[in-house]
Amino acid sequence: MPDNLKIADLDLFNNDLDRLPDKKILINTINAHCYNMAQNDPAYAEVLLNSDVLLPDGISIVIAKRILGGEKIRKIAGADLFSYEMERLNRSSGTCFFLGSNDGTLDRIKDHASKLYPDVRVFTYAPPYTKNFSLTDSQQMISAVNKYNPDVLFIGMTAPKQEKWAYEHFDQLNAGHICSIGAVFDFFAGNIRRAPEWMINMGLEWFYRLLNEPRRLWRRYLLGNIVYTRYMIREKLFLMANKAEEKEPVNT
Repeated sequence: MPDNLKIADLDLFNNDLDRLPDKKILINTINAHCYNMAQNDPAYAEVLLNSDVLLPDGISIVIAKRILGGEKIRKIAGADLFSYEMERLNRSSGTCFFLGSNDGTLDRIKDHASKLYPDVRVFTYAPPYTKNFSLTDSQQMISAVNKYNPDVLFIGMTAPKQEKWAYEHFDQLNAGHICSIGAVFDFFAGNIRRAPEWMINMGLEWFYRLLNEPRRLWRRYLLGNIVYTRYMIREKLFLMANKAEEKEPVNT
């Protein structure tokens, strides 16, 4: 099997969110789409493997861990992380910073946060809409964050751009928990509806999103799930072959 990212290599968080370390850490999430992208993006694969905390944000990742290694984990979505962090900050009158999206979405986020989490101080910055940030762009983004030294930094610039940017600039950012949560910005702002609770509990959140945005997401979920399944089958066969070799008697 080629030396690419494997499910077995992923050190996934499998605990309650209140067990997250109370220190500066990089928190990322992974689902089937992220996994597929990382197969052709070594820099992204490096970020996922070196995350301080990697959340299994996808039922497909949960299933693969069980099938490939017998490990029982539970899905923890980026939206779950967001709710936990905001509730925690509301209790402690903490500070959070939203980096990403656009001014309209960020204004809606601030408005909703003021109603749901009135004791959280919320600051925002909308970076330029560009494929690659210049050195000046990144310096301005870092300065905007460091001005407030937030307890939690939420980054929403789509994967893998957000994860790679946070990883590259981790040492320069004065923040506590640095969380790449992508679509959660749109969920919380009300731009996109999240699946109802019963669909989330059944592992069908991806299907709900596909039904609501078929033109944009059909390739990710229909074709992407096929590609992901092929990777899982290949990894399973690889593991089985290795076990068979280990059991073979050594001739003397």
